[in-house]
Amino acid sequence: MALFLFAILILMAPSSNAYWPPSPGYWPSSKFRSTSFYKGFRNLWGPQHQSLDQKALTIWLDRTSGSGFKSVRPFRSGYFGASIKVQPGYTAGVITAFYLSNSEAHPGFHDEVDIEFLGTTFGKPYTLQTNVYIRGSGDGRIVGREMKFHLWFDPTQDFHHYAILWSPKEIIFLVDDVPIRRYPRKSGATFPLRPMWLYGSIWDASSWATEDGKYKADYKYQPFVAKYTNFKASGCSAYAPRWCHPVSASPYSSGGLTRQQYRTMRWVQRYLMVYNYCQDPKRDHSLTPECWG
Repeated sequence: MALFLFAILILMAPSSNAYWPPSPGYWPSSKFRSTSFYKGFRNLWGPQHQSLDQKALTIWLDRTSGSGFKSVRPFRSGYFGASIKVQPGYTAGVITAFYLSNSEAHPGFHDEVDIEFLGTTFGKPYTLQTNVYIRGSGDGRIVGREMKFHLWFDPTQDFHHYAILWSPKEIIFLVDDVPIRRYPRKSGATFPLRPMWLYGSIWDASSWATEDGKYKADYKYQPFVAKYTNFKASGCSAYAPRWCHPVSASPYSSGGLTRQQYRTMRWVQRYLMVYNYCQDPKRDHSLTPECWG
């Protein structure tokens, strides 16, 4: 009888996973082979702030420099992922990024698809920012399409897998295979179609990163460290033949998401999304026609 009562109490106790999203039912990261850093990437800047040990790449920011890396090949579609671990404590003003871009090929007129960890202050969670730029630049003409999330875990405690699925018809952002955002192609003017390279970096963005620049990077807490491993970059390179078929984040070869994946994504957006550019009344939505419906 005592064991029976104990079992009932266990079942009645609140689950520690109560705020975890429901299962997406499909795990696209398992469909793509990992690649070594040396095979798929090269240092872009800050080589003295970059080291590779036991397949994990470490990059860091201090008062003198940050660091960045770039894929060897450009792509016109694909699945791009990495397992990332960010630094705990005070990291305000610091950006840890994993993203696609063609800014070097098209300076001042580039496309970009971002996953960015926005640094934080003591006791506050990281914000994960997803963003899409189309033919923009940093000269005031850029139009960001930001959606921001809090995560259902602490990204400083262990590695978690972050990925971008980019095809000619959609962009899907995933965290541990959970789709958190789908950005469909509604027109050529609002979708990146030119080849892009895959990048990662850590840098000082004190002017805007943490609570719109309220909190700045404080170098008494340096170095600010990020670790990357389990790199995946699979799809159609810019040099692939025309018949190269875009990869998918679902069991459907045509792309899209399953009903279960959509349900999981809606759960994340309902409970963990903290900003959506389409819902921001201060934005000029004539510049983002994809928000109209």
